[in-house]
Amino acid sequence: MVSPNAKEIFIQGITQDGRTFRPSDWAERLAGVMCSFRPGGPQPGSHLNYSPWCVPTVINGIKCVVVNRELRDFEPMAWDFCVNFAKDNGLQVAEACLVPDAPTLPKTSA
Repeated sequence: MVSPNAKEIFIQGITQDGRTFRPSDWAERLAGVMCSFRPGGPQPGSHLNYSPWCVPTVINGIKCVVVNRELRDFEPMAWDFCVNFAKDNGLQVAEACLVPDAPTLPKTSA
C-alpha cells in the first residue's frame, strides 16, 4: 500500500518472491506509456522522451521506475495506473526520494 503522503515511489523490478521481473524492458515500457503526462501537458515531440514524473532508472543493479507524486496531482488515473501495474505484477514498491548525485570537484595537482 502506498501512503498518501509519499513524495516518490520506486517500483522495483523484483517480484514479492524475489524474482527478476520480465520482460527486461518493462521499466522503459511503463515510463514510455506515461510520457505525455508532464508539466504543461503533452507538447509536440513529448512522446520522444520520458516524463519527469515517471522515470526509468537502475538502482543497485535493479531496474526501477521512479514515480513522482506530482503525477498523482496532475492526473490521478495515471498515478493509479502505475501503482496498479506494480500491484498486479507483484512488484516491490518503496516510498523514497531520489537524491541527485553530488557534483564532482575537479582534481587539483599538488
